Amino acid sequence: MALRKLRITFIVLCCLGLLLAIWAFFVEPSSLRIKQDRIEIKAWPKTCNDLRIAVLADLHVGSPYKGLESLRKLVAAVNKSKPDLILLPGDFVIQGVVGGSFVSPEDAARILKALRAPMGVFAVLGNHDWWLDAERVELALSQNGIPVLEDRSQLITKGSCKLRLVGISDFWEGPHDIDRAMSDVQDGETVLAFTHNPDIFPQLPARITLTVAGHTHGGQVYLPFIGRPIVPSSYGERFAIGYKVEEGRHLYVSPGVGTSILPVRFLVPPEVTILAVSNGSS
Repeated sequence: MALRKLRITFIVLCCLGLLLAIWAFFVEPSSLRIKQDRIEIKAWPKTCNDLRIAVLADLHVGSPYKGLESLRKLVAAVNKSKPDLILLPGDFVIQGVVGGSFVSPEDAARILKALRAPMGVFAVLGNHDWWLDAERVELALSQNGIPVLEDRSQLITKGSCKLRLVGISDFWEGPHDIDRAMSDVQDGETVLAFTHNPDIFPQLPARITLTVAGHTHGGQVYLPFIGRPIVPSSYGERFAIGYKVEEGRHLYVSPGVGTSILPVRFLVPPEVTILAVSNGSS
């Protein structure tokens, strides 16, 4: 009887393990959600209350389930959500992800060209883009109407809402010259920054009202009661995902869309984040 119960338990555990593996390697990585999130920042201007920022991080076009057709569907879904501003915080390409197939930045950019937002669509480069060829990726995007703000900024407006959008190059591979990126910021301007790797966050000045980043993929795997076993950050899980406030400075990290190294996601589904920002006042 004891042996029979042991066999049944073993079979049940094997079936459960198989189901979890199917979910982690097939079901969840092939999915996509458009997640609406809302944050309140006291320093945020009332004229920009409820500004909706779409964050398309770590597209890794060519990773399993994230080819060109998937990218077309993603662009259509983002446009349907009608964001005010679209940010692309880097890693448009792949290197060596298991089961992936390289897609050129030129092909990806021709599809991303269809993104629409009244305040514009802007990009910075990620470490994978640098590993391929930073100039090539930047040229592909810029030739398709997507400005790449590598350590530079641009004033963006919608009605009475005015923001200084600051792009900071990748913390691992780019110069990440904060002073250069902030050089055109004027007194009284509200600064919205975006970058690929959130590890630069502790170095950023308090002058920046909100910073948006990607890179971590939320660890790709989240285990209840254990956490995120692998996060590509010197800070572990500190900046792995979501909204962080430290010493009055604000950071939002999107878990992104694609996968890197292993095509696995568990309880960290591929996501385009629609971030609504206000100062909490009606």
